[in-house]
Amino acid sequence: MKNAQPAPPISQRTPPIEAVAIGTSAGGLAALGVLVSGLAADGRLPLLVVQHVPPHAPTQLVEIFQRKTALRVKEAEDKEPVTAGTLYFASPGYHLLVEQDCTFSLSQDDAVHFSRPSIDVLFESAADAWGPRLAAILLTGANEDGARGLEAVQRAGGLTVVQEPREAQVASMPLAALQLMTPDYILPLRDIHQLLRELE
Repeated sequence: MKNAQPAPPISQRTPPIEAVAIGTSAGGLAALGVLVSGLAADGRLPLLVVQHVPPHAPTQLVEIFQRKTALRVKEAEDKEPVTAGTLYFASPGYHLLVEQDCTFSLSQDDAVHFSRPSIDVLFESAADAWGPRLAAILLTGANEDGARGLEAVQRAGGLTVVQEPREAQVASMPLAALQLMTPDYILPLRDIHQLLRELE
């Protein structure tokens, strides 16, 4: 396992990152708050987030995070084009996928790791859409969702980041990824935030 390390400058990465996919579960609200605070409203990157939520209950994610960031915040809609400077959340009860034309698709296929939306589903479809132009970040969480999806991003040449498990509120999800693959970075939240700032 790599040790946590300061994120080096990657703004000159070739090809440049065009989208960021983020997956999290238990402890995710606090972790996401650290990541998006201070990001510029005119940033060039869309952020696509799966936060595990109960399938049938309405969430307050949009309202909560619109107070935490200058980015536009919304739930992703079916057939909607992915737009820069926007923080998208997957809707409760639906898998969130990205199509080849970089529009969203919603699905009610079976749950993955007991989760719908599933991080694996988002990561795998985003890897197909963006390939090496995707960055994927896996944060705190209580199951194995996201590990195989992150591996798919790595196979496609994308940038892979895992939260330092010793910092995670619930380490199961980061540890599951690290048992499966070696990501580009294992970082504490403050350094993942800095990495996002560099990618802006």
